[in-house]
Amino acid sequence: MPHLNLEYSDNLRALNVDVLLLLRLNHALFGSGQFADEADIKSRAQVFSHYRVGTGLGERAFAHVRLAILSGRSPEVKQQLSASLLAVLREALAEQQGLDLQLCVEVQDIDREPYAKLRLPG
Repeated sequence: MPHLNLEYSDNLRALNVDVLLLLRLNHALFGSGQFADEADIKSRAQVFSHYRVGTGLGERAFAHVRLAILSGRSPEVKQQLSASLLAVLREALAEQQGLDLQLCVEVQDIDREPYAKLRLPG
């Protein structure tokens, strides 16, 4: 825990989603002090080629981070996590001429009681 999912539209040419961007997002999470073991942070990215943003005809794009964390953290902590991830996305994405871009971060709670995890060190 936590689990980070980055979803984005395939027209984001400047968004080079690679290990470095995911690593930067992971660093932001670990730097928050909310997660004791850096190896607990798991991130992944998925690009979408079939999507629609709104109803207009102009070119639009999106990048959406969904962060799932164990329940029990305050709204202030969740806001801090959200803001730090949004800042990483903003820094990673250069403004693209003629492209209406929406960046967003969502923080979800995972119930602690039914959550199960097993780590098999190699």
